Formats: sequence, structure tokens, C-alpha cells
Amino acid sequence: MTHQPVLLQTAVEYLAIRPDGIYVDATFGGGGHARSILQHLQGGRLIAVDADPQAAARAAAIADARFTFVHANFREITRVLDRCSIASVDGILFDLGVSSMQLDDAERGFSLGRPAALDMRMDPGAGRSAYEILATASEGELADIFFYYGEERAARRIARAIVARRSSGRLPSTTAEFAQLVAGIMQRRGRRERIHPATRAFQALRIAVNHELDALREGLHGAVGRLRGAGRIVAISFHSLEDRIVKQSFREDERLEVLTKRPVLPGSLEITENRRARSAKLRAAQRKAS
Repeated sequence: MTHQPVLLQTAVEYLAIRPDGIYVDATFGGGGHARSILQHLQGGRLIAVDADPQAAARAAAIADARFTFVHANFREITRVLDRCSIASVDGILFDLGVSSMQLDDAERGFSLGRPAALDMRMDPGAGRSAYEILATASEGELADIFFYYGEERAARRIARAIVARRSSGRLPSTTAEFAQLVAGIMQRRGRRERIHPATRAFQALRIAVNHELDALREGLHGAVGRLRGAGRIVAISFHSLEDRIVKQSFREDERLEVLTKRPVLPGSLEITENRRARSAKLRAAQRKAS
């Protein structure tokens, strides 16, 4: 599937791009948002960040002197800007979650529908894989992951089943095996599920692997600290926990004026053309003049 950036036009409008401004795309992904931002710049500059090393190859296709790509997690946004000798910026965009390319690459283990090793790391060279977490975490730790990150009511039953399988030497090592295990626990006779029964547990495991919620809090805080007066921050989330963090961060930060009283949602046409847009929520805020 070709990568389709979600809420592209809306995100660019909320950034209110100045032709000579300095902007950050904190989640480069397929580069759709980055290319659109560059089209609005005249003499400005764009810094793109992504934890996925595969994004570097896609970024290399953008031959533009105004563009700089940095392989890093957006939680390091302050250090990234220091490396680029940039003190403050005019706007920062966060497009959260997993990109179409990552979902469609079976080897990465991001999709329930594509059998693969249980990895799920945004940066395959950093941290523990999903399998390593399942192999080492205690039953209580696993239950917390599924409950707090996936809002999964059957968290304790799933954690208990994983530990039992681990003890018997039959721990799931692929996405298909994990999905089958969880589905067996969640099975309810005569009822068709709207989503795969393992979806919430699967997403929770991915969030834990990549420390996504802590990274988001740190990234948002660091980003706001580098916004100059009237600079804008835009975040597109695809998960209720992400949206909650963005909402609270924007509302509780006295340096910001919230521009979106309610999240902006994609229209029916965009959802029809790109099903992955259906859960997207956009929020925006502006740095108050000091």
C-alpha cells in the first residue's frame, strides 16, 4: 500500500507555515507531510526526525538544501535541534503511530494480519523486541502492559496464559501465534467481533516495546520548549491514550494556547480512501508570546 499521510491539508493549515520559517517533522514516516511543508517554504528550513532507520532511505530521495533528516526518536528533539544549531522553531508536527510502510512490511511484526517474528521495534537496533518482553516480564508486568496500554479487560487472563505457555516451552514467537493465543482466550460463542480479539493486546505490546507514551510526553515537552512566540505545534494521534496525553499536555502547559477545542477528525471521503485514517484525531496549539 502506498503511504497516504492522514489529515495532510488540515495539518499544514494549522501549522500556519511562514515561507522563511523553521519547522520540524518529528515523525518523517513516508515523507508526505514533509514534502507538503517544503512546498510552502521559500528560504525556510525543515528538520525531519524518525526513529526508524528505513526512513533515512526515503528521506534521501528529497534533494533539497532546505531539508535535513536526523535518525532519532522524537523524545530527543531538543538534542536534535542542538545538533542542527537551531535555538527555536516556528512549528512542529507529530504524526503518531505506525506508518503504512511499517504495517505492510511483514518482517517488522507490526501487523496482526501478516505472520512475522514478534519484533515491533521502531528502531530494530535498539531496545527489547516484543518476544523478549514476553519471554522475560513477570505475569504482573505483562498484565499491566495489556491493561494500561491496551485498556484490555482480559489483561490478567492473557498474562497468565503467556506465562503458562512460557513455562511449558511453547511461548508464541510469531505474530500469528500470539494472535491465536489471545483470540482463544477472548473467544465468545455466537458473537462476531468488530476488531480482531487480539488487537488491543497487540497494540499494547507495541507501545511497551517502543516506550511510546513516555517518548510522547518527553517529545511534546521538548518541542514546546523550542517553539518561538506564535509558533505552533500539531499532533495527529491514532490511539485514545496518545490523544489523551496530547490533550492534557496542551491544556496544562501554560506556555500554550489551545487552537482546537475539540479534536479535528478526518472527513468521510478521506476515511473511504484511507481506512487507516478512521481513528485519527488532530490537535493544535500555539506558543504564547513571551
